[in-house]
Amino acid sequence: MGLFDFFGDVVSGAFDIAGDVITGAAEIAGDVVDVVVENPGKTLLAVGATVATGGVALVAAPTLAAAAGGIGVLGAASTGTAISTLSGAALTNASLAAIGGGALAAGGGGMAAGTAVITGAGAAVGACASTAAIHVAS
Repeated sequence: MGLFDFFGDVVSGAFDIAGDVITGAAEIAGDVVDVVVENPGKTLLAVGATVATGGVALVAAPTLAAAAGGIGVLGAASTGTAISTLSGAALTNASLAAIGGGALAAGGGGMAAGTAVITGAGAAVGACASTAAIHVAS
């Protein structure tokens, strides 16, 4: 009977943890809604800045990736060639693929994932910067 009691305790504990996580997430969501309702202008400003910086990062992703690859930060392409020795479209494509976890053929996310990583990072920087600026201005 001791083994069954142990498994019962483990399952019960797992359900308790899951319940606590769900309750905490619901409380956070409620707090976010309260902030948005109380500060619609600031919220719009933060969201707008996040979208704008994400959009700029999306457009600039090939250039940013090529710059990182050109200075030798990204290592080698899936072909084994050093990315920093490439130029033009090959440099851009290999750099985006490296940032995306490698070429699709090698099991990575490829150029699309690299573009998504750069775009997400740009949006995150915009969100942090706009939130900090709003906080300082308040």
